[in-house]
Amino acid sequence: MNVGHTIQKIRKEQNLTQEAFGDIFHVTRQAVSNWETGVSQT
Repeated sequence: MNVGHTIQKIRKEQNLTQEAFGDIFHVTRQAVSNWETGVSQT
């Protein structure tokens, strides 16, 4: 399991949208999407 899948798994277990998850870490929804799809890991 890679980092993106782990982020997505945790986010879904907590019933968070990408936007809500991003708000927690002060990043955009697009950043969370990029992490989950492996486009960016930073």
